[in-house]
Amino acid sequence: MTNNPQISEALSLIDRLIPLVEEAEDKLKSARNWSVLDMLGGGLITDLIKHHKLNGAANLMNEANMLLQRLQQVLGSVSIPPDYRMTIGGFLTFADFLFDGIFADAYMASKIFSSLDEVRRLKEKLQILKNQLRNF
Repeated sequence: MTNNPQISEALSLIDRLIPLVEEAEDKLKSARNWSVLDMLGGGLITDLIKHHKLNGAANLMNEANMLLQRLQQVLGSVSIPPDYRMTIGGFLTFADFLFDGIFADAYMASKIFSSLDEVRRLKEKLQILKNQLRNF
């Protein structure tokens, strides 16, 4: 560990963030799998499970956002993406249930894939930042 209290706090925050992001990634992977099943003819149960997974991922990312904001305050000059809120929910969820068909399912799947990519990029950036701070 370093003697610099800011770097120590930043590393501590990152150590809390990475498991949250990894858990969100796992939930999104599961939601992606359920989404593919939904496109192949799933039904209400498939939609319910998929959205349960998405809600879990969204809750984790909301918690991660709070830690990211704190990390931004601690590091100051380091650029951190300000918001990783999931863009899945609200009307999109409603539409997925109401218009349950291939087009709604495909659109929902694309949103899940996009969110999964964002979460993976965030995890990568956090790991790079962690390595940089350890070498500081």
